[in-house]
Amino acid sequence: MTSSIASRYALRSLLRHKRRTFLSVVGIGVGCGVCLFLVSYVRGESEMMMRAAAQSGTGHLRIAPRQWLETRNDDLRLADWGTGMAMAEKLDGVACATPHARTDALLAMGTRTVGVTLTGVDPEREPHLNRLIRKVTLGTYLTSGETGIVVIGKGIAERLDVGLDDDILVTASGQDGQIQGAMLRVVGIVATGSRALDTQVCHVLLEDVSRITDRRGPAEISILLDTPKRYRETADLLQQHVGGESVVLTWEELIPELAAAVEVDKTWTRLMVGVVVLVVFLGIASAQLAAVLERRREFAVLSAIGMKGGQLIRIMLTESLLLGLFGGLLSLAIGLPVVAFSATHGIDFSGLYGDADLSVSSILIDPIIYGDAGWWLVPLALGLSLTATMLSSLYPAWYALRTDPANALRVEH
Repeated sequence: MTSSIASRYALRSLLRHKRRTFLSVVGIGVGCGVCLFLVSYVRGESEMMMRAAAQSGTGHLRIAPRQWLETRNDDLRLADWGTGMAMAEKLDGVACATPHARTDALLAMGTRTVGVTLTGVDPEREPHLNRLIRKVTLGTYLTSGETGIVVIGKGIAERLDVGLDDDILVTASGQDGQIQGAMLRVVGIVATGSRALDTQVCHVLLEDVSRITDRRGPAEISILLDTPKRYRETADLLQQHVGGESVVLTWEELIPELAAAVEVDKTWTRLMVGVVVLVVFLGIASAQLAAVLERRREFAVLSAIGMKGGQLIRIMLTESLLLGLFGGLLSLAIGLPVVAFSATHGIDFSGLYGDADLSVSSILIDPIIYGDAGWWLVPLALGLSLTATMLSSLYPAWYALRTDPANALRVEH
């Protein structure tokens, strides 16, 4: 029996039981459509996490002293940061590269004090990387060349009870261990939308951090990419150009707790997809086995007239292939509109969280999650449906192959 004959026979068998075939195709379509949405949602959530981390001042990549990853010591400085900046800006796909220097400090106004991380920035580059300070609520952002000024978060301003143009005292540990101080004038107050982050924003010029701590140069270079999905390849390429005393770190290494949360979501998604595929698998296997039991006499006659076991299995697999194909197409018809809606309009969780603080590790999380859509949905849908149907047909085909023609005919009569 040729493949074309097997295909026609399988199609005739499916059309002969239209209701069962219809329900099987609907079950495959709904199950695989749910899988498409789950995968799209989690991929979109992962991209949102990475984007939120990158645009909250961390960047997709960071050039840092080689010892920083082990010690997390912000007192370390890059040996040749100018070369690293030049190399980063030359690479394709780099949207922005900006230097940072940080130190623990104490802000004081009268008897009121607040502990902060004083962040030295390049005021021309920082707004391109850090969305938290793109829109200063009160006043303005830092200006190049104007030292002795500071932009603080709303929470810091409230704790110190200060406003624009007020002078506050900053004290920090210098390179020799001595406490050093300076006066800073408040030129801007930022409200990020997160109470936690409003107590962490404290930006000054790089020159001010160097003056207060006696440590020259930046401690890191944060890099924002135009093509974030290729951040690992870009990190490997950049590592080849930076000096041996520096290392290129990814956002996953910089914020391991956020990366772990993303991996947990991916694991749960794989589990959910596996459960849905298993349900589809059992449903199709049950329908196929029922079909085999109903057609025992038919298979017995086919075997009696000389049909070989391989040809019988080919018919069963062809039926499953057709079910999987039609089920995959239906899953695309069901899943694509839902995925397209979530990719364009997003799913808003702001009502669910209410006034909860949506920040993790100094990262402002977006309450609206957009799904990820693309041509990859088509092979995924067809792959899931065909895998489920083909695997589910193996046992019914094996059962049909073991059916004894004489016993099958005797049972029917």
